[in-house]
Amino acid sequence: MSTGPGATSAPGPNTPDSPTATTTTAQPAKSSTFSSLRIRNYRLFATGAIVSNTGTWMSRITQDWLVLSLTGSSAAVGITTALQFLPMLLFGLYGGVIADRYPKRRMLFFTQGALGLCGLALAVLTLSGQVQVWHVYLIAFLLGMVTVVDNPTRQTFVSEMVGPDQVRNAVSLNSANFHSARLIGPAVAGVLISTVGSGWAFLINGLAFLAPITGLLLMRTSELHKVERVPRGKGQLREGLHYVASRPELIWPIVLIGFVGTFGFNFPIWLTAFADEVYHAGAGTYGFLNTLMAVGSVAGALLTARRGSVRLRLLVGAALLFGVLEIAAALSPSYWLFALLMIPTGMAALTVNTTANASVQMATDPAMRGRVMSLFMMVFVGGTPLGAPIVGWITDTFGARIGFAFGGLISLLAAAVVGLVLARVGGLRLSVGWHHGHPRVRFIPREGKRERELATVA
Repeated sequence: MSTGPGATSAPGPNTPDSPTATTTTAQPAKSSTFSSLRIRNYRLFATGAIVSNTGTWMSRITQDWLVLSLTGSSAAVGITTALQFLPMLLFGLYGGVIADRYPKRRMLFFTQGALGLCGLALAVLTLSGQVQVWHVYLIAFLLGMVTVVDNPTRQTFVSEMVGPDQVRNAVSLNSANFHSARLIGPAVAGVLISTVGSGWAFLINGLAFLAPITGLLLMRTSELHKVERVPRGKGQLREGLHYVASRPELIWPIVLIGFVGTFGFNFPIWLTAFADEVYHAGAGTYGFLNTLMAVGSVAGALLTARRGSVRLRLLVGAALLFGVLEIAAALSPSYWLFALLMIPTGMAALTVNTTANASVQMATDPAMRGRVMSLFMMVFVGGTPLGAPIVGWITDTFGARIGFAFGGLISLLAAAVVGLVLARVGGLRLSVGWHHGHPRVRFIPREGKRERELATVA
């Protein structure tokens, strides 16, 4: 979810009297874990989101189970997932152009309604006994097409509700909201599948989208932070790409989240492999490991929500820690150590995601935010169809431990390289010395106005 500051927003990074550092490190007057919830429009948004997110998690679990039961093939489950993410990879940038061009609240009425209709269509097909695997493939692709527009629109609508000072907090609470639903949705789906059938889970998911639509209807439009819409014109997609490419504070976080998302976030592959091949356990163990990761993700979201500023050094540090934790989990000698490591791994993964999201949003001019966030989501989400087959092949060929360690190593190396690049671009230099009798290693800024600005961002 994201943003569009109004009259009270800090000037964008193009503004001569406002350096990038000011935009990226805006400090709220008062910050607390749930400060965004004081804003009525955002409360309505978050309330609707927890209902629809729960339905979405129910549908994800049920969809995979339905495909598996129809085909008996894990490859078919992978095809379904790829079809749902493929549109973001192919058309994600165009979704950002649409998000910048049209009123976001109005667009969300259409996208949320379309997502609900897809759920209801699958429910009708399943409850009637007519469902075939190609139906699921088609609906998964349609869901992906709607998400192309829905994702950047939701991302950029958050700041229109909360204003620039609360963007960081709202993004973190959105993540906590999503992963809290992850604790509930799969469990409810499991009960429904085993008692009344998959169709009822799809039906509940479809009806759950009435909650965010109702929240949008009840919002006070006068309290939204207005953003000037981008008029229709040629070259807007190219303009967005050039905008990102010319700003190190945007392009390098997006590069980092691309590598981490493509190679480091393949937990369904690794956790199923560990549960089955390493620990010789069943679906219950797989579910338990997912739950522990969700607990860590919620905790990480609530902790990052307390931070009032966004620093790229936090993003790089969290990505480094994430890579180290994945490697440590891959090498852990016992099941319980592996399971316990899922909690801090979930916390680090969530911190990487929310910090990258918020830093990119807050360093972006509001008129460009939809296109920039569509690129962010295309790289982050769209990398899944590319990275998952590679990681899956490594896991199948060399084992679960090697596969998991590979993902952690790529994340670790990407964080180290991006950190060094940002330090160089920002004019930082390594300082080694002593502080109160203890050795201290840190980066300090060199001289130069632009270097000082980027160093402040870092």
